[in-house]
Amino acid sequence: MWLKFIFDRVVAFIGLIVLSPVILLVALLIRIKMPGAPVIFMQKRVGRHARQFTIYKFRTMSVADPHSSTSITVAGDSRITPLGAKLRKYKLDELPELWNVLKGDMSFVGPRPDVPGYADALTGEDRKVLGLRPGITGPATMKYRNEEAILASVPDPVKYNDEVIFPDKVRLNRYYLDHYSFIMDIKMIVATVTGKKIEYDGELV
Repeated sequence: MWLKFIFDRVVAFIGLIVLSPVILLVALLIRIKMPGAPVIFMQKRVGRHARQFTIYKFRTMSVADPHSSTSITVAGDSRITPLGAKLRKYKLDELPELWNVLKGDMSFVGPRPDVPGYADALTGEDRKVLGLRPGITGPATMKYRNEEAILASVPDPVKYNDEVIFPDKVRLNRYYLDHYSFIMDIKMIVATVTGKKIEYDGELV
């Protein structure tokens, strides 16, 4: 995957330069609309080989409840601010993750990095996915691009995530690992940016 390694760092570096005006504007808006809250949200996530790293995102939630007992977010969550909702809708909150890609913590395409207790708890053959760098996008991320809305529609979001969504994400990530293609990476990046769906493992994601 040397080509993937080089591609990630070169494109992340270019992206940070080209998108710097947007990044600065979003940071300014957060400072104005969410006074008192840190502009950047930092959280420990599980990365390659189960090593933890700090992920960087633009803050989209209030900080009134920093010790919330769940990492699951549903559509309409009261913690999400009006500005945060717009940033999440257009994925602008994820722009700081370009720094994670440049550092080598993440890739553009791969499994989304989970909080401790999920990916690092995988057993057997499923643990193979920990050999991948987590990504900004990927087949599982694309399939569940409306995950927050899905979780908001079920009686028990945590249970549904743990029993349905997470196992399906692991399945897709294992397929990605076993059938890796740099060309498919490019297709997924383009599909993510354009909002289009592509066929992957016999289904549209």
